Formats: sequence, structure tokens, C-alpha cells
Amino acid sequence: MKSWVQSHLNVGLIVGVLFVVLTYLLVSQQAATTGGTRVVTTVAQWLVDKQLNEGEGPSEKVVTKGAQQIVDKQLIQAPGETEVVTKVMCSTEERLSDYCELDGDIRIRGRAWSVDIVPSSWSSERRAWKIRPYSRRSATHVDMLNVTQLQGPGGAPACTVTYDKPAIIFALGGYSGNVFHDHADVLLPLFYLSRQYGREVQLLVINRVQPWWLGKYRLALRAMSRYDVVNLDGDTHVRCFRRVTVGLRLHKDFGIVPERVPGVRLAMPDFTRFLREAYALPRSAAANPAREPHRRPRLMLIQRQPHRRFLNEREIVRAAEEAGFEVAVTELHIDAAVDEQARLVNSFDAILGLHGAGMTNEVFLPPGGVLIQVVPLGKLDLMARVEYGEPATEMGLKYLCYNITVGESSLLETLGPDDPAITDPDSVHRRGWAALYDIYLTKQDVRLDIGRFALTLAEAMDHLRRQ
Repeated sequence: MKSWVQSHLNVGLIVGVLFVVLTYLLVSQQAATTGGTRVVTTVAQWLVDKQLNEGEGPSEKVVTKGAQQIVDKQLIQAPGETEVVTKVMCSTEERLSDYCELDGDIRIRGRAWSVDIVPSSWSSERRAWKIRPYSRRSATHVDMLNVTQLQGPGGAPACTVTYDKPAIIFALGGYSGNVFHDHADVLLPLFYLSRQYGREVQLLVINRVQPWWLGKYRLALRAMSRYDVVNLDGDTHVRCFRRVTVGLRLHKDFGIVPERVPGVRLAMPDFTRFLREAYALPRSAAANPAREPHRRPRLMLIQRQPHRRFLNEREIVRAAEEAGFEVAVTELHIDAAVDEQARLVNSFDAILGLHGAGMTNEVFLPPGGVLIQVVPLGKLDLMARVEYGEPATEMGLKYLCYNITVGESSLLETLGPDDPAITDPDSVHRRGWAALYDIYLTKQDVRLDIGRFALTLAEAMDHLRRQ
């Protein structure tokens, strides 16, 4: 009798265990297929889920053994259970940029400077690339990201944060901090890369990230993405995505090749329109004195400090006023708030300045405006045209270039007429960028020939009347 009871108890215990297991599997599968709910696979993930479900704020943190799980409500549900197709395209042979376009199970470790592509099976060949995520390969002070396609799923770092949106990894350092390179090297390529996602993209920044830079351009960055930029410098998380662009791809020094924009067709007028919207600039067309004879077009004369200055500023102002302009002399400062400076520039119809980063303010001029670039002595006209002239034309501005003569350069007096910098600029170019910059861009001021320059002012005014 005792053995009969014991055997029935054993059978009942087995049936009970099987029932519990079956119930768990059914509930788990239902949770995995119900919209917005995910299967919890780790204690850490459960803690994050619990905190999100209980409505705790995005600044709350949960400390787990060996790692810190930062709760952020923009951080997303885990990937689905379906097999992920892996696509990897990395380029290190274009003229300006290195970059990768990655689809699949992508895991990013900022502190380790690594991006791992994890295949769903063991059939893949291990491949690796070193990518400088700054848009100009030639830039210094930019470390390399290690992009690796693993042989299989084993040994891959476990995700601590998983997203359902694509990501773009870009670097600062390099030439950033200079207003031209901020726009040409960072903001412009970010614009045409992010536009395909309609602001549903996570921006990830790395490499000597300065908080002031992110603060300075916060309005433009916010117009590209709904989400705060994540700083990967020293980041201890394993951030997981299904699509990642590593590095920014430049089409040219400062411009867009419409056919090379992913997903949408864009050109430079789209970029300047984007900036006008980001900074709430009011003017989308330059003044036309033919239609508004009571209103004089406004010309901003940018005066640099402490070198590359206009030595006869008053005479230039007088000549511009005689040509029909209302003139204001401005010294633009690197620490000025971008939105305030953008609104100031947008209130003008023309910019006049010596070659340099200040010419980048052309992006804020209303379409149909005029950029007059004065190019110093030293065979700098090609550089001036590529960096500012061609972009101005593509933006829908009238570009006028004024190349000074030897007699308009202060170098004639300081160096003498027989110095190689005067007689043979190519010899200075052969000595490298440092010599060129020191002589032509640091030690040179300009005294314009007003009679000759008046023709350029007249051409600018004629354009505004005919537009």
C-alpha cells in the first residue's frame, strides 16, 4: 500500500512540473509576440524593464553586478526573435573619407573604441577594418574605431542597451572648433546622412568630445534627431543597433552631390533651408531694390582680428554706400551664440570679407544674396573658390571673387618687392601648409584699390536688382 501511494505521488509530481513548464512556455511566447513587450533574458534587463514600467525618470540608475545599467526612456525594446540579415560595406579608398554602412546585429563599445558585427551563424569569415570616424581622413588627433565582423555569435559582448532606431557614429577632434570645418566636416554630412530617417536616428559622438561644441550646435543637432546625442567617450555600455553608419562621408570639401545622398535627393539649398528652420531665421529671399526702391540692400563687412584686416575700412564703407548699400561693419566672435549670429547675418543681403572661416556665414544669407570674397596675395584663389565660392553658387547665392594685386597687400611693404613670397608664391606653397599659413594668412593685411573694387560692388548691386 505504501509503495502504491509513493508511486502515485511521484507521477503527480512529474505531471505538476510538466504543467508548470508548459504554462511558462506559453506565457513566454505570448509575451514575445505581444506588441511592445519583450522577453526578459537577463537579470539586468529585467531591472531595466521594471524601472521603465514603473515610470521612473530617465536619469534614474540601477547598479548591477559588474556593470551599471543607465535607464533612458529613449532606449528601446530588444531586437525581435527573427534572424537578422547581416550587410557590411566599408570604404577606406575614397578621396576624403573612411566609413562603414552596417546592417545586422551591431554592438558598440565606446570605451573600447569597437564596433562588432555579430552574425547569426558560425559560417561567417572574420573581417576587420580601422575607420577614422572624422569626415576627413587627413585630420589629426582622431583615433581609429575598430570595426570587426565576428565569425559567429559566440563570444560577442552582451547588450546592455538596445535600440530600435538606426545610429550614426561621428567624431569631433580633427579640425572641429573652426566654424568652416564645423559646418563642412560635421553638420553638413550629418544633415544628408540623417535626413533619410526623418529625425528617428540616434547620433553617437566620440573622440575628445567637448560639451561646449554640442551646446553650441544643439539647435541644428536637435533638428536632425529627436534624441540627445550620446557621448561614447569612456562609455561602458554595449549599445546594440540593427543599422549603423560609422563615420561621415564627405562628397566634396563643402557641398552635396545629390546622387550620392542615401534615401532622399538633397542639394545645398536644402541644407541652408534646414539651417534657417533650425535657427528660426525669418528671411528666405534677399532684397530687390528694383521692386523695393525705398529699401537699400544691407551689406555686412566682416572685419577680422588681429590679422587679414582691411586697412582702409572707412573708404570701403563709403564706396559701398555710394553703390547703394546700407553698410554695417561686424567683427564675428568664435564664442558668439550661433542662433544670434545666424539671425544677424540673415538680416543682410550681402557679405563682404577676406578669405577665411568667417565666409562660412554665407549659409545664413537669404537665397539670392551676394558673397564677395576678397582673396589675399599668395595664389589662394583655388582654395577660396572650393571652400566658399562653389558652395555659395550651389546655395543659390551670387558669388563674386576679388583677387588683390601686389600693391594692395601689406606684404609688399613688410617683405619688400624682391621677397620670394611676392615674386614666387609657388616656392612658399612647396614649403607646406605651415609656411603658407604663416605668411599669407597670418602676416598679411589688405588695402583695397577702391576704384577697382567699385566695379565689384556695382556687379553685386546689379545682381540684386535683376534677381
